[in-house]
Amino acid sequence: MTTRHSTEQTLENLPLWAPAEESLSDEDLAAGLVAGDEDCLAAAYHRWSPLVYTLARRSLGDPREAEDVTQVVFIAAWRGREKFVPERGAMGAWLVGITRRKIADALSARTRRTEIAAAAGGMMSLDAGGQNAQPEAVLDRVLIGHELTKLPAAQRRVLGLAFYDDLTQPQIAQLTGWPLGTVKSHARRGLQRLSRCLQEDSSYGH
Repeated sequence: MTTRHSTEQTLENLPLWAPAEESLSDEDLAAGLVAGDEDCLAAAYHRWSPLVYTLARRSLGDPREAEDVTQVVFIAAWRGREKFVPERGAMGAWLVGITRRKIADALSARTRRTEIAAAAGGMMSLDAGGQNAQPEAVLDRVLIGHELTKLPAAQRRVLGLAFYDDLTQPQIAQLTGWPLGTVKSHARRGLQRLSRCLQEDSSYGH
């Protein structure tokens, strides 16, 4: 099991309270985290995740994205724990710094997803055999269509209904019988994956 998967599982299975949280000072908690103590990771999560979530929610305006960022922040803190230097500041400030970077990453990813969604929506409406179609537009349309086929079935279905049938997320939820939150999650994760695939493909050309 990779470090990332192990950390994600640790965060997902945290108890509703952490015994170490009440007994350890911030300094001791930080020292334990740096030393690789998962109990200290759990305690750090309980102590500072409300602050991290609040910052992310205020910046992103989306509770689900804020939850994702909160998870990413503590995964990044765990993986980069050896880089924490107490002399440079408290652990809370260090986590806030990580949070701000991850929020910036999330905003950049959101912009990229929006651009891809808009481009894909337009490309799907193009007549691939049309004489007036620009070669670049036809190539992009084929590329996006190809990448869509690589997505998991649920993500592919949601994005296909959005792109091809021009359905809104509530309409997709009604058609599929899935909860709206599930539809939004599939759409968000599908666009994230599509974005990464397209970025990887474009990097090969440079």
